[in-house]
Amino acid sequence: MHILAIADRPPKRKIKEIISEQKIDLIITLGDLHQSDIRELEDITHIPKIGVYGNHDSGMYFEPLGIKNMHLATYEQDGIVFGGFQGCVRYKENPDAIMCTQDEATELMKNFPRVDVFLAHCPPYGINDELEELAHQGFKVLREYVETHTPAYLFHGHTYPTEETLIREYAGTKIEYVFEEKILEIDIT
Repeated sequence: MHILAIADRPPKRKIKEIISEQKIDLIITLGDLHQSDIRELEDITHIPKIGVYGNHDSGMYFEPLGIKNMHLATYEQDGIVFGGFQGCVRYKENPDAIMCTQDEATELMKNFPRVDVFLAHCPPYGINDELEELAHQGFKVLREYVETHTPAYLFHGHTYPTEETLIREYAGTKIEYVFEEKILEIDIT
């Protein structure tokens, strides 16, 4: 399956240009995007679109753009099950921001089923995050989820790992960090 994933910044090129140049089976958004940055998605109706909101999102653009909200939900395409979790670790009081505490995230993820591909804005704790900075610290429950359920893939944005610090696999799960746009090819066998 070929996936166009978008996170944190708009793609450098037009989305329609990207999908005209190669086969894309699914479009995924991983948060901190403005509706105006990805408005092209509204006209793309022949490719399924799924996503999670980030902490800087309005929480209002999925429906107008035809994106299925994957927060605590699952979606199956071609026998591959996707699921997700939105937002980041609460680092300030802001009722409009999509954030929760570690304890709230743990409660929300209780009994979430195993999926093949997990979508998150914020990464798992200790994986491509910044432990000393609460705003870019990962969710502990996502790390536990990976250790317990071993999804084949976990996609995330939100943080800024360097090439030297980038973790690409953990506990049998392939980790894909996305910034701007990234074409991902996944194989679940």
